[in-house]
Amino acid sequence: MTNRDAELQTFVDAAHAAFAKFTNHAESERSIGQIFDVLKQPGEQRAGEGKQLPVCQYLDAAMAVDLQEPSLRRLVESFRAIAPRLDWRRRVDTAGTASGNYVDGHGNAMVLGPGGIEARNDLWIGATLLAPNVRYPDHDHAPEETYLVLSHSEFRQGDDDWFAPGIGGSFYNIPDIKHAMRSLDTPLFAFWALLVKNPH
Repeated sequence: MTNRDAELQTFVDAAHAAFAKFTNHAESERSIGQIFDVLKQPGEQRAGEGKQLPVCQYLDAAMAVDLQEPSLRRLVESFRAIAPRLDWRRRVDTAGTASGNYVDGHGNAMVLGPGGIEARNDLWIGATLLAPNVRYPDHDHAPEETYLVLSHSEFRQGDDDWFAPGIGGSFYNIPDIKHAMRSLDTPLFAFWALLVKNPH
């Protein structure tokens, strides 16, 4: 049986507690429950150091936000501990809707999932970081998704207006819905959890 190391298990436990506390949508609650039930069985871990991108210069500032809620503080501290192992990656703007400063102003880090510290194809848990005043492109994906936001930033679903969940805000993306995000005058920092219902 594969074992999950202590640092990664601490992150999984912290993420479970924070997502469970702040999800406020029935479908999110179901999805989060299923995700962390699946995570009781560890996957194969990737060894070695991760890879940073230019946007990672904003990570310390993003994690320094004053978090009043203990579960959010534990989540950030557990993420800080595994941060050197994360492989930060860019997303290509296929929709042509990103801001001009997008390429060096964004990064995604998969913690558990394809390319993550723990490689698996049944779920994805990770984080997005945007430099100040960056618009992430419109995108969609088949897995349903729950966000947990740790910054003052704005998000959009479908053709609806932009909305600001606030620190500790959570929302649910149905499968295949077009969605986007943008930072304001401070970095955007958010976690996401996706359940892959028919992994290959």
